Amino acid sequence: MRRRALTALAAAALAAAGAVTGASPAAASCGDGTFHAIAVRSGNTWTARNGDRTLYTGTDLRSAVQAAVGSLTPGRTTKERVVVRGSGGIPAGQRINLPSHTVLDACGTIEARGTGTGDQAPVYTRGTTDVEVQNLTVTGTPLYGVFARNVENFTLGRITMQLSSGLGVRIDNRGDTSRWTRNVRIGSVHVSGASSHAVETYGVDGLTIGTVTARDVGGSGLLLNQTINATIGTVDAVNAGTGTGYAAFRMANRNGRIGDAYPTNIRVGTVVARGGGRGIFCVSESGGVVVDRVDIADTGNNAVLVENCYGVDIAAQGGTISGGGEVRLAERTEFPGNDRITLRNFTLRNNRIVENPCADALVISGITLDGSTIQRC
Repeated sequence: MRRRALTALAAAALAAAGAVTGASPAAASCGDGTFHAIAVRSGNTWTARNGDRTLYTGTDLRSAVQAAVGSLTPGRTTKERVVVRGSGGIPAGQRINLPSHTVLDACGTIEARGTGTGDQAPVYTRGTTDVEVQNLTVTGTPLYGVFARNVENFTLGRITMQLSSGLGVRIDNRGDTSRWTRNVRIGSVHVSGASSHAVETYGVDGLTIGTVTARDVGGSGLLLNQTINATIGTVDAVNAGTGTGYAAFRMANRNGRIGDAYPTNIRVGTVVARGGGRGIFCVSESGGVVVDRVDIADTGNNAVLVENCYGVDIAAQGGTISGGGEVRLAERTEFPGNDRITLRNFTLRNNRIVENPCADALVISGITLDGSTIQRC
């Protein structure tokens, strides 16, 4: 059996997630390096092997990959790697289940076919630690492209999804909300055509993302729910959430709240939004966030909406908001109103900033108005 692979793409994902600092690691080719087990398609036949052992021969991609994964050392405490070479389909009601200390490198395309219910996904992991997906391409109609629940040390490298329904990547702790999902690292995710969000988290402590690219998705580009200690390089969304209240970048459900406070713990390098619903949306007692740069234009709903949020700093290092819906500070009566909101350093074109009702400790500074107005309460 081949010796354990060095998981170079884990480092690549970490470095890509450091895009805020301009890191640009050399990318390894899919499948390079050593591995423990492999699933290969030749013609219409899949064959799974571990060393000299043949584990599966047949026409089913999922069975081949699951056999390869199942052949890894039982009870292992270090990562072992499975490489997949070839493309094929998987029913949307089935999943490839990754246990702890597993690396998957899928070199080909997995097409999710048909319909399913529940938390099914072509790549699925739950209650695990040290799981890594180095490369993955998903098409078709999955419920989720990747689903990870109550995990620790979870890494995604380069993920591409061209979907016609479903949600791209969902990472949460909703199986056991008494403990956080911890230490999640994502290099780059590109999702198009999903009927829901490109990437969504809920109940995550420790999140590092290089780039989320969303094209024509029905929900948000990146949606963070009850997530703390996050560093995001770039959210780049075109037509995300068109006709909805979703946004290129959305925070909800006490996102950024640590204990009863909102120290700055969510840091985003750049939010790019074109068309779609909103550009940036902070709602339902979220906050503790700095967005360094904005590039938002022609959104169908608010360019920016801050509603019942605390400790929010938008465009600390500048940018442009052009056209689309207004930049709005609002509140719902069931939560305390906005507090410690800063809007600064950006150019506002053919738009307006509206504060209604009054926010506490609102700072508006360094705004260049081009055919635009500011309406304070």
